[in-house]
Amino acid sequence: MRRISNLALAFLSYAVTALLLTTSGPRLCGQSPRETQPPTKKSLQIVPLQKSQPTSGAQMFKDYCASCHRVDGRGNGPAVVFLKTPPPDLRMIAQRNNGKFPATHVRSEILSFGPGTHAHGDLDMPIWGPLFRSRPDEPPEFDYLRIANLTDFIKSIQDK
Repeated sequence: MRRISNLALAFLSYAVTALLLTTSGPRLCGQSPRETQPPTKKSLQIVPLQKSQPTSGAQMFKDYCASCHRVDGRGNGPAVVFLKTPPPDLRMIAQRNNGKFPATHVRSEILSFGPGTHAHGDLDMPIWGPLFRSRPDEPPEFDYLRIANLTDFIKSIQDK
């Protein structure tokens, strides 16, 4: 008889402990159940294309690329949490190409026509050529100037 009452006492202790932890868990952390909040949801703000001066590759990179690639080009900008595949570290382009920066490829293929990846889900990386050409308020030579200066800036941040 004594054995059953010890088992019953142990079971009752476990049940009471579980009940207390379930109902007062937030209070143990200094919160009441009403003060607990669900995890914050990530939100992405889509903004129109900024008008950057075509003469500043660094400013254009900040305006057009840094949200994903970060200002220093490392590939861990604030928008990375929304991407299926993280963007590449742009400082490593030359290293991945035997120490030579492929300016023509970056300018004419990547920036003008896109990389052909699906890092952004169903959408590719923004293809800047068509976006720049869609600016009727600027002369057409600004398209080339933007892409050339953006390419030069990316070349300037290469790791040695």
